Amino acid sequence: MEVAANCSLRVKRPLLDPRFEGYKLSLEPLLVYQLELDAAVAEVKLRDDQYTLEHMHAFGMYNYLHCDSWYQDSVYYIDTLGRIMNLTVMLDTALGKPREVFRLPTDLTACDNRLCASIHFTSSTWVTLSDGTGRLYVIGTGERGNSASEKWEIMFNEELGNPFIIIHSISLLNAEEHSIATLLLRIEKEELDMKGSGFYVSLEWVTISNKNKDNKKYEIIKHDILHGKSVPHYAAIEPDGNGLMIVSYKSFTFVQVGQDLEENMDEDMSQKIKEPLYYWQQTEDDLTVMIRLPEDSTKEDIQVQFWPDHINIVWKDHQFLEGKLYSSVDHESSTWIIKENNSLEISLIKKNEGLTWPELVVGDKQGELIRDSTQCAAIAERLMHLTSEELNPNPDKEKPPCNAQELEECDIFFEESSSLCRFDGSTLKTTHVVNLGSNQYLFSVIVDPKEMPCFCLRHDVDALLWQPHSSKQDDMWEHIATFNALGYVQASKRDKKFFACAPNYSYAALCECLRRVFIYRQPAPMSTVLYNRKEGRQVGQVAKQQVASLETNDPILGFQATNERLFVLTTRNLFLIKVNTEN
Repeated sequence: MEVAANCSLRVKRPLLDPRFEGYKLSLEPLLVYQLELDAAVAEVKLRDDQYTLEHMHAFGMYNYLHCDSWYQDSVYYIDTLGRIMNLTVMLDTALGKPREVFRLPTDLTACDNRLCASIHFTSSTWVTLSDGTGRLYVIGTGERGNSASEKWEIMFNEELGNPFIIIHSISLLNAEEHSIATLLLRIEKEELDMKGSGFYVSLEWVTISNKNKDNKKYEIIKHDILHGKSVPHYAAIEPDGNGLMIVSYKSFTFVQVGQDLEENMDEDMSQKIKEPLYYWQQTEDDLTVMIRLPEDSTKEDIQVQFWPDHINIVWKDHQFLEGKLYSSVDHESSTWIIKENNSLEISLIKKNEGLTWPELVVGDKQGELIRDSTQCAAIAERLMHLTSEELNPNPDKEKPPCNAQELEECDIFFEESSSLCRFDGSTLKTTHVVNLGSNQYLFSVIVDPKEMPCFCLRHDVDALLWQPHSSKQDDMWEHIATFNALGYVQASKRDKKFFACAPNYSYAALCECLRRVFIYRQPAPMSTVLYNRKEGRQVGQVAKQQVASLETNDPILGFQATNERLFVLTTRNLFLIKVNTEN
């Protein structure tokens, strides 16, 4: 059985600035333009039965403004009349009204359990669209922005069950076949879940294809489903369609299409109740593994093979345990024996004495570690200096206790850590896993529309931008930019709703639920001489922070950043904030 590779994200040190001094508030005025909409944005509020945190993440915090990354400064939204409206900015001083490019053929208000309509720009000439009622549209648009060639025409239109939103899509052209792969998200009711929220998240990877160019008919050729217990922060299909990457708190697994949910739940429950396959314990010098064997097992039934960093245990052609050991062992001194109670006992001698193993076989969760009382006492003694019945009783001693009062709220992370997983499109297995630990997910941005979207993670106080490269198996995620101290700064904004950055990394921005927008620029050279009095040196660069307050009482429903402008959508208005000049 293939085990997913445990990977890590490699930070590029030259992109970090250890001497960053913080953001300086700039009072330079920002040009803000306001456009009144002909019809209100088609906002869909959460119903009474959509009460979980997952519903809030997926639908309550939905971004109703969509940026067409294939064309500069072009944004779209859907209004209450079912119209897809577009605003493309050429010149700020000559802004036109948003124009209608397409009208949904169905009446949105007729469906009681609908979700927000969603749109994704698959390529420069293709768009995927959901009306929020469970119907998927694939639309050929021609070259958008070119009035001579732009024409939105439905090429595929099918009801796919319960309402969903589109979170990603790609266009694939192979020989005579054109395909559209799209990723849909649903939150479904789970009747058998007694302890959890009663809901699960369904990600559906749907591929629609036209195998014959002469025949314009598109049809579904592939439909794979993943289930999980949390809404993914990030999910995207690789540009070649061979894989899928997901960032989430709880893991996702593929399920068979049409598989009965109750059967699936019974399997999950039986796996939870099942006893560990093996028990193991360790000392500073060795490890002992105990496996319960079937009755009447003999020595001839068992095959145990040792290597310096690998183990393989087979019983009657049935593989009990196989994989890479956490660390090296002396395989020539390691032994095994069948005990009277019909159990197999294996003794492994550590090569690195004193090293504590957190797991026996890398990535294997079938065993249970048994700690004896002396080990627990030794661990407690080693950690004694970190605890005290008094608050910081002796701060001057060599190992002062941890003072929780020194921690700020923005230093506290969720107890569960996120993971980044890569799934293979053909085997539907996890091939790469990155444990993100305390690297909090912040936002995603499309830097190059031909590549996968980038994602931004908090690393210590900074925010680091990562570009996935599915073609590079050894270095799949590249660190491409850093926003200094932004991880720390954004954590103090309690009312933040949306987070974004410019595709050229020149600035990052976040907005609150009402009115206020915060802009954080990259450090830039100063036009005047500035000195750091504490260090007695001249400061060459300063990173500016700017704040814009919008003249509206309507909630912010959408937020998008381009290299030059910020677009902010409210119920009745679209605001443009000029952030950078063309230079």
